[in-house]
Amino acid sequence: MANKNTASIFGLPTAKPTLMTILAPLMIIAFLLFSLLRPDYARDLFNSMRDFITNQLSWYYISVVNFYLLFVLGLALSKFGNIRLGGDDERPEFSNFSWLSMLFGAGIGIGILFWSIAEPLTHFQSNPFMGEAQPLSPEAAQIAMRLTIFHWGLHGWALYASVALILAYFAYRKGLPLTISASLYPILGDRIYGPLGKAADLLAVLGTVFGVATSLGLGAQQMNAGLATLTGIEINTGTQILLIIGISIIATLSALTGVNRGIRILSELNMQLTGVILALFLVFGPTLYLLSSFAGNIVDYIIHLPRISTWVNDDPSDQWQGWWTIFYWGWWIAWSPFCGIFIARISRGRTIREFVFGVLLTPTLLTIFWISVFGNTAFDIELFGNGGIVAAVNTETTSALFTTINLMAMGKVLALITASICTLMLITYFVTSADSATLVICTLVTGGDQNPSPLTRIFWGSSIGAVAAVLLFSGGLSALQTASIVTALPFSVILLLATYGLCKSLYQEQSNRENSPLNIGETSPVK
Repeated sequence: MANKNTASIFGLPTAKPTLMTILAPLMIIAFLLFSLLRPDYARDLFNSMRDFITNQLSWYYISVVNFYLLFVLGLALSKFGNIRLGGDDERPEFSNFSWLSMLFGAGIGIGILFWSIAEPLTHFQSNPFMGEAQPLSPEAAQIAMRLTIFHWGLHGWALYASVALILAYFAYRKGLPLTISASLYPILGDRIYGPLGKAADLLAVLGTVFGVATSLGLGAQQMNAGLATLTGIEINTGTQILLIIGISIIATLSALTGVNRGIRILSELNMQLTGVILALFLVFGPTLYLLSSFAGNIVDYIIHLPRISTWVNDDPSDQWQGWWTIFYWGWWIAWSPFCGIFIARISRGRTIREFVFGVLLTPTLLTIFWISVFGNTAFDIELFGNGGIVAAVNTETTSALFTTINLMAMGKVLALITASICTLMLITYFVTSADSATLVICTLVTGGDQNPSPLTRIFWGSSIGAVAAVLLFSGGLSALQTASIVTALPFSVILLLATYGLCKSLYQEQSNRENSPLNIGETSPVK
């Protein structure tokens, strides 16, 4: 018998229409039509919005991101660290390996494959922190690695940890829906079920769609480069759009199987492939140099973190900070509702302290190791070998990874195998990001339903791919970057309000514990 809250379309069960299930799709469809019918105007609009934010609001993005790093660390080390995300007797659903695999796969998979070589090789040539170091020198290489790790390190994962912690706490400890609006309960009360709460969820949906679409667009560009290396296929927007369509279909099918099947299996496959490719780079690359660089990069990153994380460029003619740091912070913020809900779903039963250090430290260390192996391999070829990677990056950014593989001393056959594995990783990371995002968006638009209908999953899985394709069509990399920066702005305000709500609720719970020691693990909504 059908659930009273469901209906049927074409024989597929779907949730009965609500304001969210109608308004959110209409806004996405309107964006798609606008970008397709007026591509030139859309491109100019995207660029003007990006320029305004990067010129006028850089300080705000930098302040927000720094705040959340300090916030989650302080919370983990505080008296609240022992509070469990669920009842006091609950334990984690997933093993540590499965948990960390899903964290890493959903969090940064495509992006780090795209930028792990392209970004440091770009900073290698020029950046505002160069000082007296000469471009293309060993000193410039170290600065470039520092900046790349900064953009992929603790700050981004702190954003994920903050959103996920807020959502998991209110959902699994307080019995509220797994939605962004639920985190505003201490402020709005039952009004979270009204227009104000729906507006917060709508912003989260839009941030998720455009944030993930950015990653999928980047992934499609690099997949195109990988296939060009393997098959000679031409690198162009048309090919990339076809790749997005094909992979989006696979991702939607994966989303239909849920977290415990398709998403978990693909995430574990991602980690296994990651281990294989890292081993190949270590064995056939400059092994000792890479291992020593990893240790050195950690120390260098920590030492310089206070300076680079608080620097605000006051020169409006210099676009470096806008194109790099602000883009990354916007991208991380835009991804945070998606990753936050997804991480919350797989983290039930863990303590706040265990959760924060797991989400913050383990992926960061793996990220630094990844960037050190890939980036320093490219630097070794550029500084001590025959070079050629800088020229490739300047010609076609997406070719950086595959050019590095071809220039490594591993022979043509093994290079072909390595390139094939990397291309497969792009596909699996693509699918993992898209199917996870699909489930998250469905959860938001259905008011917290963690098992949304097949039709709802199909629509949103298709929509994410459609937005990525349209952004590529409307302006390529520039449009992808703009989408993340712009959508991050309104959601960052919601996130700050949600943080206040979490702090209020935690202090209230602590007060209740002290006054009623037997009333522990209460799961009723906060008042």
